[in-house]
Amino acid sequence: MSRDDYHNARVLGRKSYRSDVQAGRYPYLPALDDILSYTEVQSEYPLGSLDIPLHLIAGTKTAGRQQAFASNFMPLLGENTEFAMKWASLYDSQLEEGIRDPIKAYEFMNKFYVEEGNKRVSVMKAVGAVTIPATVTRVVPKKTEDKEVQIYYEFMDFYEVAHTNEIWFSQVGSFPALLEAVGKKPKEVWDDDFRMDFLSLYNTFSEYFLAKGGDKLPVTVGDAFLKYLQIYDYEAVIAKSPAEVKNDIGTMWAEFTVSGTVSPASLVSSIEDPSQKSMLSRLFLGRSQKLKIAFLHEKSGETSSWTYGHELGRLYLEETYPDNVETFCINDINPNQDADEKIQEAIDQGSDIIFTTSPCLIQASVKAALANPEVKILNCSLNTFYHSLRTYYGRMYEAKFLMGAIAAAMSTTDHIGYLADYPIHGTIANVNAFALGAKMINPRAVVYLEWSRIKHWSGPHLTEREDIEVISGQDMIRPDSPSREYGLFMKKDGKIENLASPIWHWGKFYEKIVQCVLDGSWKKAKEPMNYWLGMASEIIEVIYSKNLPIGTKRLAEFIRSSICQGSFHPFSGILYSQNGVVKQQENDSMTPEEIVTMEWLMDNVYGIIPTFEDLTDEAKALVLLQGPKEL
Repeated sequence: MSRDDYHNARVLGRKSYRSDVQAGRYPYLPALDDILSYTEVQSEYPLGSLDIPLHLIAGTKTAGRQQAFASNFMPLLGENTEFAMKWASLYDSQLEEGIRDPIKAYEFMNKFYVEEGNKRVSVMKAVGAVTIPATVTRVVPKKTEDKEVQIYYEFMDFYEVAHTNEIWFSQVGSFPALLEAVGKKPKEVWDDDFRMDFLSLYNTFSEYFLAKGGDKLPVTVGDAFLKYLQIYDYEAVIAKSPAEVKNDIGTMWAEFTVSGTVSPASLVSSIEDPSQKSMLSRLFLGRSQKLKIAFLHEKSGETSSWTYGHELGRLYLEETYPDNVETFCINDINPNQDADEKIQEAIDQGSDIIFTTSPCLIQASVKAALANPEVKILNCSLNTFYHSLRTYYGRMYEAKFLMGAIAAAMSTTDHIGYLADYPIHGTIANVNAFALGAKMINPRAVVYLEWSRIKHWSGPHLTEREDIEVISGQDMIRPDSPSREYGLFMKKDGKIENLASPIWHWGKFYEKIVQCVLDGSWKKAKEPMNYWLGMASEIIEVIYSKNLPIGTKRLAEFIRSSICQGSFHPFSGILYSQNGVVKQQENDSMTPEEIVTMEWLMDNVYGIIPTFEDLTDEAKALVLLQGPKEL
């Protein structure tokens, strides 16, 4: 019987061999020694005795037995060879009493390479076993900027607490995000019960995901599983039946095709101006339609300048479409407590469009969009990618470049202040654009950076420093705030003089979206839709104070016009970070992805990006959603 089994296994091996040859792939087992010959190794250390997943065994340690097996570990040698007889004998032993002797293997980049026990592995794969006992030594590559190496270093930290090799990701930052999603701290060791429940859920998810064709998508099972947990709360998911998990996978299938990185197709940099549409389009197509639109805010306009700006946009929308639009708002939504309930409340009230104006509401927004595809839901956030949910944000860095140029023109010293809030994607680009604008006017300009959302600030604040006259403060103030320290302002004779300010004109964006719905040009997108609009779209505007000299204002308007027309890009040419690294070539401009995900500061910025632990609790929550992965 075992000789027949060897024959069947060899058939599988030869089939794999032919398939690899036809596809131009190496048809035998890879050898770790060959891989390490062109890889710098940091260290080696024993992991001890483990049951390792057979699907993670990728090859052999040395080249000695490479060509006895196909790449799927099935045998290739003839059926009358000594090798075949030993293989068949091992097969009989496995069926009769099981193979208990551990193999000896090396782990490298979460793949295993066998030093002793290749035939045992082959037999266990042939009988459909899941794991095999092994004595394992880990080989650690030298840490580099290579993406796979960075992921592996994150995996090693994850393995220390979770003790499982089963899950893998294609994106840096995913292992820490997984710990956050399951409610575990970075160094909190998992107990056996938690690990078993987690792996049971993961295996259930993996089974249904692959059965539906997940292996054909450009993501790993781990990538899809993490997105699942980021949309549906882990505590709720762990209590679901396999049938419910299967249904969830079907509901959010399109989301699994999204890689989580910026792509040119997903970033929409302009929307047709409603004023440019024909009169017939504006007056006839939308005449019979009445849209009910909900605005959901994490805070209120009385307590948050951010919310106040969106409320101005809502009122602008009502004034622009008095016959077609009815709006209402829901304030003070807690993302961790009642976000799902409040969005459902807006849906139950018959909302056709829902704008959730805080990045912290994105999880609830996606969940609602998946369950209610007939409702158009948009979330105000940057660098998040979903098929079912469109996002929107502004290219504020364009206006910040302008502010930097004005600051340098107005300051009588080389020192300029910049007060930033949350160290998230977009904010860091704003700081660097401001520094570039200042440097363009004054090559000696230094921007002193202070963060308002950290627990403790050492040293004098920007407004207390005598060597700093011009400061970039918060972009907007609440109507009840008496402070004039907003926008770009100057300290002069003990008083504050406002010079200029970038403003968010959210009403312009909301007008464009509503017109797209009214005239029928809103279409279901094949790619994730992320509206990322700048000054040319009037989503971001700049207002100038009467305190600004006419010559400086003319210079600012020239720069603004050049940016809007596309003849000038703030992030172009040779750029240097604080550590002196050249970020661009002379004739290049940074890509949208490079701008959105910026995690470094310009060489003329004096300050740092704060660590995660330095942030306030409110800032931490936002950074986990939209902050640099390295923070």
